[in-house]
Amino acid sequence: MKLSLSMYSLVAEVRAGRMDLMGFIDYAGAQDVTGVELLDIFWTDAERELPAAKARIADAGLEVAVYSISNDFIQPESSARDKELADLKRGVDIALDLGVDLLRVFSGSAREGVSQEQGLTWILEGLSAGAAYAEARGVTLALENHGRFAGRSDQVRDIIEQVNSPALRVNFDTGNFLPVGQDPLAAAAELAEWAVLAHLKDMGLAGAAETGHVFSDPDGRSLSGCVVGKGLVDLAGIYAVLDAAGYRGWYSLEYEGSADPVNIGVPESLAHARQVLGDSR
Repeated sequence: MKLSLSMYSLVAEVRAGRMDLMGFIDYAGAQDVTGVELLDIFWTDAERELPAAKARIADAGLEVAVYSISNDFIQPESSARDKELADLKRGVDIALDLGVDLLRVFSGSAREGVSQEQGLTWILEGLSAGAAYAEARGVTLALENHGRFAGRSDQVRDIIEQVNSPALRVNFDTGNFLPVGQDPLAAAAELAEWAVLAHLKDMGLAGAAETGHVFSDPDGRSLSGCVVGKGLVDLAGIYAVLDAAGYRGWYSLEYEGSADPVNIGVPESLAHARQVLGDSR
């Protein structure tokens, strides 16, 4: 299997000023993964930084597994939705510049006063237009299971079926089903046929002292990110389901735990992933 590292795994280091894009690429190269996942939120000036980033990635012997954006179509103002669509199209163009034909996308975040029905309408409009642009350019959009509008497998499936485009498929995030009260293994069975990307993420029960990045599931349990293999996600079971469905794409680590990502979170998560997925090299 192809193993990648998402730069979001090091977001704490970036926010603390201890790591930048080039530092991330160097770090990823030292982790002996095959690919990297870059995100729009980490550019200072994408056009200016792209050439140097591509050169550094090549020098490190890495591939770009996927380019990820943080679009949000839950915008009451039509002009704001237009901007989100323009940003998605720009993401398609940047992905191609990076040499990858896969773009991770979101649906939208819950907003006070916006109903499920209205929000879904905006999501379908935005992703339909985005998929048409992506298909024309030979890029596939990977919709992540995330949030209130597309957190559960049935919601993701409904969006995929209604957009009805070969350019809109699924980024199967192994951890994101837990906060919405769904078993990730059951979700894998429903979405495996559409998976074009898999995020490796794990969550466990949050300790009483934990305050950051804690989620409450529908049963009232507090969840937080953790090292892959130490939480509630059955990675081996999910891998078996995806593999049986013919999935041969990237598994990209998105570590979101509170442990030191550089020395604990990322290395230990990758070590567990290799045990389950096999050698990615």
